[in-house]
Amino acid sequence: MLARETTPSAIVRYLDQYVIGQDEAKKVLAVAVYSHYRKIATFHNDRGAMAKSNVLLVGPSGTGKTLLCDTLSRMLKVPFVTADATSLAQTKYVNEEIEAALQRLLDKADGNIEQAQHGIIFIDEIDKLKATHAPSAATSGESVQHALLKIMEGSPVKLKNNQYIDTSSILFICGGAFVGLENIMSRTHGFGFIATSTDDNQNILDRLNKRVKPTDLFEFGLIPEFTGRLPVIANLHPLSKAMLVSIMSVPKNSIYRQYIEIFRGEGVELSIGPRVFEQIAEIAIEYQTGARSLRGIFEELITPILYLVPDNPEIGKVEILSLFEDPRYFKRK
Repeated sequence: MLARETTPSAIVRYLDQYVIGQDEAKKVLAVAVYSHYRKIATFHNDRGAMAKSNVLLVGPSGTGKTLLCDTLSRMLKVPFVTADATSLAQTKYVNEEIEAALQRLLDKADGNIEQAQHGIIFIDEIDKLKATHAPSAATSGESVQHALLKIMEGSPVKLKNNQYIDTSSILFICGGAFVGLENIMSRTHGFGFIATSTDDNQNILDRLNKRVKPTDLFEFGLIPEFTGRLPVIANLHPLSKAMLVSIMSVPKNSIYRQYIEIFRGEGVELSIGPRVFEQIAEIAIEYQTGARSLRGIFEELITPILYLVPDNPEIGKVEILSLFEDPRYFKRK
């Protein structure tokens, strides 16, 4: 789960191989995860002494929230599942949906209860659970927040086949775009700043003043009890064009590297010029979906080429210099 040599900095170095940017969020998440699993090891005989370090990731869609959690779980070799807060709010049977997520976690652990109880659950679009007064046939967002309280803090939950899973050691990470939160922060952080003296460290004070406060989340629509279950908050920032370009080509599992290997399996060299990645990034920025649309645009570029190449063994190299020009094919030497 967490080897002795797995320090927060080691976690960040691992994340850096697969996730571009978001340096501050990586550090916050790494320390929270390190702290969580160290607490489990320290207080395994006294769970009542353990205060959980559940995490809230705040950032626009497509900035890497799910990718960060999935990559963490692979590093730690713990089961990982995602749940959708919007789906929870659209059902009348929210407790059954929560139990289903825990059942999926157990399935990911191949039925090993002990391993499942040390897994990670990522609940996306948690900002969609904001409390409203609008009547609804489904479960209200506030009701879902109340339903999640108990399992996020830690409690035994009955699953099918009369099995029980204890959520006390499961790390819950919630994520959301929280559109409009920045407006609340600009208003609430515009006054009442921490008083400073010449001896104070201004960097620390600036960081405290920029931090999302629990009262900001209350005003947004999260209930105080639910916010209290998410003591660690990390901010993810919109991806720049340069970061989008890097996402396609730099990480170990980047889509470009994957297709280089696929073409290599056909005995063909694939070469894509830097301008192509810039053009794809520009289109993704227009779509305003962060990194989510990169794969779709890239696959659209590659599909006609990969359709052609396997049937033409004389092709030895494919070169793409622009998204808006035909690829160049070179015969084998």
